[in-house]
This record gives sequence, structure tokens and C-alpha cells, in this order.
Amino acid sequence: MEVSVEDRNVFYNVLSRKITTLILVVSFFPMLLTAGILFYRFNQTYTEKIQAHISELVEKHTQNIDSFLSEKLGNIRYMAKHFDSSQQAPNIFLQKNLKLLKTEYGDVFTDLGLVNEKGIQFAYEGPFKLENADYSSAEWFLKAMDKPFYISDVFAGLRGHPHFIIAVKIKSNGSDYILRSTINFGAFNSLVENIQIGKTGYAFLVNSKGQLQTQTKVGIELAGIVSIPDHISFKNSKTIFTKKKDVSGNKFLYVTSMLKNIDWIMVFRQDIKDAFHDLWKIQVLTLIIFILCCVAILSVAFILPRNIVKLISSSDKKTEVMNKQVVESGKLATIGELAAGIAHEINNPVAIMVEEAGWIEDLLEEEDLKECENLNEFTRALRQINTQGKRCKEITHKLLSFARKTDSTVNDVQVNDAIREIVSLSAQMAKYNKVIIETKLDEGIPYIRISPSELQQVILNFFNNAIDAMEKTGGTIKVETKVSQIEKNHVVISIEDDGPGIPKDNLNRIFDPFFTTKAVGKGTGLGLSICYGIIQKMGGKIDVHSHVGVGTKFRVWIPFQDNIIENKDAKKELEK
Repeated sequence: MEVSVEDRNVFYNVLSRKITTLILVVSFFPMLLTAGILFYRFNQTYTEKIQAHISELVEKHTQNIDSFLSEKLGNIRYMAKHFDSSQQAPNIFLQKNLKLLKTEYGDVFTDLGLVNEKGIQFAYEGPFKLENADYSSAEWFLKAMDKPFYISDVFAGLRGHPHFIIAVKIKSNGSDYILRSTINFGAFNSLVENIQIGKTGYAFLVNSKGQLQTQTKVGIELAGIVSIPDHISFKNSKTIFTKKKDVSGNKFLYVTSMLKNIDWIMVFRQDIKDAFHDLWKIQVLTLIIFILCCVAILSVAFILPRNIVKLISSSDKKTEVMNKQVVESGKLATIGELAAGIAHEINNPVAIMVEEAGWIEDLLEEEDLKECENLNEFTRALRQINTQGKRCKEITHKLLSFARKTDSTVNDVQVNDAIREIVSLSAQMAKYNKVIIETKLDEGIPYIRISPSELQQVILNFFNNAIDAMEKTGGTIKVETKVSQIEKNHVVISIEDDGPGIPKDNLNRIFDPFFTTKAVGKGTGLGLSICYGIIQKMGGKIDVHSHVGVGTKFRVWIPFQDNIIENKDAKKELEK
């Protein structure tokens, strides 16, 4: 049942859609699943890495500030242990120790002072005129009197610029004193101010009220109130991460860490975009790669099925042509069998005609018809009938001989005889197409042991192809046989024509089954393929040389055996 073109197109469309769907499902589902998992894990891991890095830096700087304050507090406490109001003058004690501190630490310690229990600074050493300064109502003094030591918040105080105080309580001669020292705010502030990560990341210190204890490079005023996350506890010494928006809607990352010796918190703040800039760059790059992969998959999903369908369609068309050629080949085979049968049927009446013509000729010689005016014409006509009848008999005999020898029975064959028989059989068709067949047969070539019918089939196929190629222009076919000088013990049969030649692109395909350049119905594309197979089976080989506009030359090498030559030579000697 033949399938219509419309049904085929529907089938191809359905097949194309199924292949496209399969490619999309098989490609996208694993890719999306894998990309999603990898993206999530990478994002989580990279975020943890960034947080760990920032946390390490904040903790390191927190420890540095803690060490700074602990060291300065230790210096003042050490001095306090060696103060005795009964043995040395307070001013000389302060002057001597401040000189030692400045020698050791530079300008970190601004001044030293001794304050009595009433809050009056009775001894002072430093750049300001603070003798007899009254600190009785100062917050730092009140808290220092209740503790062994105290570090104040940053405040302006009497001198009018930011500073903070380290105070140590002293008991001497039954009285309580406070040994206080002002720490250089600039030296302390630089420890925090120099902490910077990225373009927007900076650090600052705040007290328990959220008041800034350091200056920043971004213009936040000292003592300003900073809004820090509510869940941060001054009792929690762990580093805490949180994210928060400002009034403008910008998101910031906050990292906080508690100082040990004072109720201050180290706060690190950085713009989220700046903190995760590298991560987002990788995410954007990943997204671009993902989009490109999607585009590639979509391209393959829509282009590949079309190409596959085209190949299938082309294969179906070739199969259809091959099927038609097989049918045509079957028809030719049937016609061949029919022709053989007809030739057999014609052969009998032709033989009777020849016999009857001879009988009539004999009767004419016996009868006394010498005076008959048409005797010569009768004799000529009978001879012509006899001659043409014998010719018909010879043609039908050759046709039957070729048609019946379809088996592969191997005999000792004289190649020249087989060629002459095929030349005789093809002479009429060649003459009709204005083709001349020239032969150059080496009479010294040996017998070869092959199937006669197969050899005839090969030679006849070459003849037919050459005649078909020159049917419009006419030309010459040259047939030559000889013993090869290149291949030992091989007979070479050369068949050359001066026809149109074979294009270079087709030379490598002429022996392929069903390859033909003839119109549909005129050739099956099986002839040369069968010839190639026959010669290969004989142990020989075929080559072809052709140039467009010049002609084509086929050469066939067929092996022979020396003992065949000896046997045939002996037979000829006996016949003589």
C-alpha cells in the first residue's frame, strides 16, 4: 500500500515534535536539577566563606582593641601599686611616671592626675591646667569610686574635645584616691578607623546606649546614636551576623563583637552589594552560561529533529527509488526469461523454414525448369531465405546460450571466443546507434577457468553501457585482450569508448548497488555492481579511468593457472 505525501508529512511532523520534546525533557530536567543544587550549595558555601572571613577580621581587630585597653589599664594599675602619699610628692610621682609612659608609648597617654575622694584633682601632670579640677559630679568619677578600676566612655569633658579616661582606685594612709589617665583619642581611634573591607565596609565602637565611641570615615558624628540590631546582647561575646535596611532602603550587613574589658561593641557595617560583590559576579556569570546552555539546547532541540527527519525522508525516498529499481530489475529478469522462451519458440519454425528452403532448392535442381524465366530469381530468393534463416537461427542460438547459462558452472574458457560471441550479439544494436566495435585480441592468451555465462554477462554489460552512453553521438568501442605484464598470471580485458565520460564525483560510486545516472526505467544501477561482484569472486579486479568529454576505459584482470595453459597446448597438438 503506497503512503501519500500528506500522510508522510504528518508522520514527519509528529516524529519531529516527539524528538524535540524528548531532547527538551532529557536535557532540561537534569540540567535544572543539577544547576539548582550546585547553585544553592555554592551560594551557601560562598556566603559562609565570606562571613567567616569578615568574622575573623572583626574578632582579630576586637582582640587588638582589647589588648590595647588591657595594656594601658595594666600600666596605670602598676603605677597605682607603687604610689605612697607619705613617701613621695604626688606631682613628682606623676611627672616621673608620665615621662616613662611617653618614652615607652609616645603620645598614647596624654596626662596623669590624682583625685581625692571628694572629687578634687589635687595633683596633675599634663598639657592642660587641670589642677584642683572638680570631678565630684562626673560620671566616670562616681563609677570609679565603686570599682577597683574603670574605663569611661568617650566624652568631651572640661577640655572640649573627645577623650576617655582609665581610672584606678588607690588606698593610701587610710584614704581613697583615684589615679586617672587620659588616653589620646587619635591613637585609639586609628585602631578602629583603619579597619576597612571592600569599598563600603568600615568599623566603629558603640557603648551600651548605642552611642559612637569612635569617629568614622563616612561622616558619622561622634556621640551620635547608631541604630544597631535589637537582638544584639552586651552579654553575648560571640560574633553575630545580621542584615538590616536603613531609612533609604539600602541593605547592610552588620557584624558585631563584644569587648571584654568594657561595655563596648565592635560594629562592622558593609553594604550587602559590596560584601557579596564577587558572589553576585559569579552568579551573573553562571546565569549567562545557563542561558547560553538553554539557547544551545533549544537550538539542538529544534534543529536536530529537522535534520533527522530530513535524513529519514531522504532515506525513505532512496528506499522508494531502490524498490522501484528492484521492481524494474524483476521486470527485466522476467523479460529476459520471456525473450529466452520466445527465442526458443522462434528457433523451431526458423529451422523448418531453412530446411524447406533447401528442399525447394533441391527440387528446382531436379525439375527441368531451365526454360523458366524466373529460375534465377527463385534460386536467389531461396538462397537468401536460407542465409537469413541461418542467421536468425544463429542469433536465437546465441540468445538462448546467454540466457540459459545463469548457473556458475566453471569451465576452461577462451576469453577471445567469449568476446567474439558478445561482439556478434551486440553488432546490430551498435550499428543502430552508429557505434563501431574494434577488437584487438591477443591469440596467445591462455584459457581461464571461470563460469562462461558470468564472463559473458560482464563483457555484455560493459558493451551495453558504452553503447547507451554514445547513443546520441555515436563513437567507437575498442576491445583488447592480452597477458598482463604487471600482474603475474593475469589476463587483461580492456574495453574503451570515446563517449561523454563519467564525472569525477560519480567515479567512486559507479560500483555501488542501485547507483545509476540513467532515467527511471532505463537502468537499475545493478549492472556494474554485479560485474564487480563476479570479478571479485573470480579473484580478479576492475579499475576504471574516465575523463568528461574524452571517454571511459574499463580494465578487468582475471587470473589463470599455468597447468591450464599446458593442458590446452597439448590438446591443440593432438588435434593437429
